[in-house]
Amino acid sequence: MTGVTLGDRLLQVGCSDASLLGAIGSKVGLSGRVCAIAPDETHAARAKRAAEQSGFLLELETGNPAHFPFDDASFNLIVVDNQDGMLSTLRPEQRVATLQEARRTLAPRGRIVIIERGTRGGLGALFKTGSSAPVDPHYQTSGAVVALEAEGFRAVRLLAERDGVSFFEGVR
Repeated sequence: MTGVTLGDRLLQVGCSDASLLGAIGSKVGLSGRVCAIAPDETHAARAKRAAEQSGFLLELETGNPAHFPFDDASFNLIVVDNQDGMLSTLRPEQRVATLQEARRTLAPRGRIVIIERGTRGGLGALFKTGSSAPVDPHYQTSGAVVALEAEGFRAVRLLAERDGVSFFEGVR
């Protein structure tokens, strides 16, 4: 769903699923660049495991997702892994800073993709798994599309929903 290709310069923010980073990171090949920002040691361990298992070089930074230690226009694709609520549980000002940093580090016409779990209904809602951190009420009602549009991303849309996971896309 991310449309990653050989030679891309990829940044993934958060790593709730090592197989996701492994699948995306392995596509850029030796001519590309794979970087990740892990908000904590748990995410960092998953990112390292993904790189080791998938066989790609990873530049890993651990720390505040509201500050990207990369130059302007460094990436042509940024993937925000919000499957465990890494983005949606941030305070509004932290979330805004994170998306502003994403926009700053994206090259012109670069893309951002936010991947998050969909809201479960019916019996699935009773057996909820995943993050127990409370989702910011504003994000819960407005969602990824409004958050991306508010930070100046264009052509923002729900790209797809598959197996309970939603993919949102925007362009710088």
